[in-house]
Amino acid sequence: MADFSSNDYFEDQDQGVEPTSQDLSADDDLLMEQILKNISATPIGQVLKRIASLPEVRKEKVLDVRRQLTEGHYDLNERLDVALDKVLDDLIK
Repeated sequence: MADFSSNDYFEDQDQGVEPTSQDLSADDDLLMEQILKNISATPIGQVLKRIASLPEVRKEKVLDVRRQLTEGHYDLNERLDVALDKVLDDLIK
């Protein structure tokens, strides 16, 4: 049976340039610029744009809702229905 070492295999495969030492060529840079310009036309680009436009979390409101939940004064089912309706409306628009 032949002597086989995985190190020998990977040493033979690792004859190229190290990825960290490789600079982007002008063509690669231009391609990346075109991708970034056109990303808003893609569905994922539109989702990312919408996420970026979301407001910051209001900590005082979160703490108030937590307090109401622990005290039993927050109707979760009704509020969840309203929130889901708003999310669906936003996705449709």
